[in-house]
Amino acid sequence: MELTALRQFVVIAESGHITRAAQRLGVSQPALSAMLKKLESEVGAPLLDRTGRGVLLTEAGRVFLEHAQASVRRADEAVASVRELIGLESGSIRIGGGATAVAHLMPSVVSAVRRAYPALRFYVREAGSRAVADAVLSGELDIGIVTTPITGPGSEDLMTVATIQDELMLVVPEDHPLAGQSSYTWSSIREDPLVLFEHGSAVRNIIDRASRESEISLNVVMEVRSTETIERMVEAGIGPGFISRFALGDKRGLICKDGRLFRELAVVRRRDRVPSAASAVFERMLIAELAAYSPRSPR
Repeated sequence: MELTALRQFVVIAESGHITRAAQRLGVSQPALSAMLKKLESEVGAPLLDRTGRGVLLTEAGRVFLEHAQASVRRADEAVASVRELIGLESGSIRIGGGATAVAHLMPSVVSAVRRAYPALRFYVREAGSRAVADAVLSGELDIGIVTTPITGPGSEDLMTVATIQDELMLVVPEDHPLAGQSSYTWSSIREDPLVLFEHGSAVRNIIDRASRESEISLNVVMEVRSTETIERMVEAGIGPGFISRFALGDKRGLICKDGRLFRELAVVRRRDRVPSAASAVFERMLIAELAAYSPRSPR
């Protein structure tokens, strides 16, 4: 028994008239009458009584209508569920990254995805690269933006879908001797009270390694988790700090003459999982956004 026939029977029952039902359905009256005759033959009982004013449901017709309506409703619900998934009429995206990624790379992508698919919901987690990688591995997050390399248990199960090069820049208070300059050396800031990311973070490891290679011991007076906090502390005159080039805005950032501080940011997801429709759309838009920042191509 075809679903189309059930839909047509429901419309006939609701209209109480075959001609009016044919008009609603956009089919001819003879075609609808033929469908009804076939349906009654399949059921084995008359479903409608013909009257001068239209049609009335028989007892068998009333029983059949209940089941026909339930079947049509379930079919409609199934179609709606598929359309929500494929058409992104609903769904959620779980993404994570460090301070730079969450504050400066994700917002424009989230905004673009929201404009295209306003029903989507977002869960965004800001955390260190190792914590983000672990959350992607466990399935808590769909996509992560991390500083490479990611090592440790399960790292081989992560798939890198795009990369971008970032540079850590020194920012200084307005009254600092380096204010207005374009570069610095490690020796020029060895005595300065520095505001840095927390010890053990991926960014901090890059800074500590570079200073050690120049045989400079840094004077760290404050450790924080947020790029914005570093910016505010520098503006308050606490001391210089390091932030991503993506966070500079209209600020002047200084490069290191002893060796520029580069890092690679990678967009990762689990290698063995197929992205949902929602996360696949976000991933494509994120890759396009990163391509605008860097000439490097996604892998």
